Amino acid sequence: MAATMYYDKDADLSVLDGQTIAIIGFGSQGHAHAMNLRDSGLNVIIGHHGNDTSATFRAAQEAGFEIFPVAEAAKRADIVQVLIPDTIQQKIYEEDIAPNLVAGNSLMFAHGLNIHFGMIKPSEDIDVFMIAPKGPGHLVRDEYVAGAGVPCLVAIYQDASGDAMKKALAYGSGVGGGRGGIIETTFQEETETDLFGEQAVLCGGSAELIKAGFDVLMEAGYQPEIAYFEVMHEMKLIVDLYYKGGLKYMNYSVSETAEYGGMVVGPKIITEESKNAMRDVLKHIQSGGFAKEWMDEYNSGGANFQKLREANDNHPIEKTGAELRKMMSWIQ
Repeated sequence: MAATMYYDKDADLSVLDGQTIAIIGFGSQGHAHAMNLRDSGLNVIIGHHGNDTSATFRAAQEAGFEIFPVAEAAKRADIVQVLIPDTIQQKIYEEDIAPNLVAGNSLMFAHGLNIHFGMIKPSEDIDVFMIAPKGPGHLVRDEYVAGAGVPCLVAIYQDASGDAMKKALAYGSGVGGGRGGIIETTFQEETETDLFGEQAVLCGGSAELIKAGFDVLMEAGYQPEIAYFEVMHEMKLIVDLYYKGGLKYMNYSVSETAEYGGMVVGPKIITEESKNAMRDVLKHIQSGGFAKEWMDEYNSGGANFQKLREANDNHPIEKTGAELRKMMSWIQ
């Protein structure tokens, strides 16, 4: 079934006339949302948590926004967009946001983890929806300034007013998403597929594949510098080709030797056993097991998380890469 798509023609920014939008957090996504919405003619304030000497606080000041503690921003706002890390959203919501929301307000997110897994339980008299750009904040801002836009996801979790989709599409258009296209989804679909992609392919699977390839070449006696170039450095070339034109374009762009070898050997590396492991990962995510595991780990101080980080940081490929990248002026 084809996805439902919306564009600027489907959005009415006047729906947000007279509304105050509080962006909670002025990091990668926060700064882009705030600046794009302001440039679209909407009234934006910033909700800041932490101290007034942080880089994000200074950046919001330099950008000319009114900045308030989160509780005050939530109190002043009609729409509250939560763009702080997943791990602290529940605490900030319960202590600072929820007590200052009133019937008819809107609560927004760019990732559904805390809503979908029940860590944040909003009252039934507010709208709850999502606009999630499918790109980092700097790209969201740069594309908007260039007159284009990064595609977004839109999802409605709770439609207390009957106008949640109108408000969501107006917001999505305001950040530039209506120029590229806004794809309708659900909080469940966005959350579960996002976590799966990160763990099984993007941040987990690809990293382990790179380290395993490096280890195998090292065990066979090859120089670490050569191994690094073949399994890490050249990954960007391939990913950029995927990004630009998909699998077919990648195969078209590489040599026939690489194309044939990849097609023959790839299924021997990523086997049905690998897919079964992915299925197990997805089930763990869907059950809420991963969300609980991660929040428990974070709230207990993150000792295991730190061990995992250290093991990753100390892998031999990292030492080799650090030296080789000194030779590459174009990435300094």
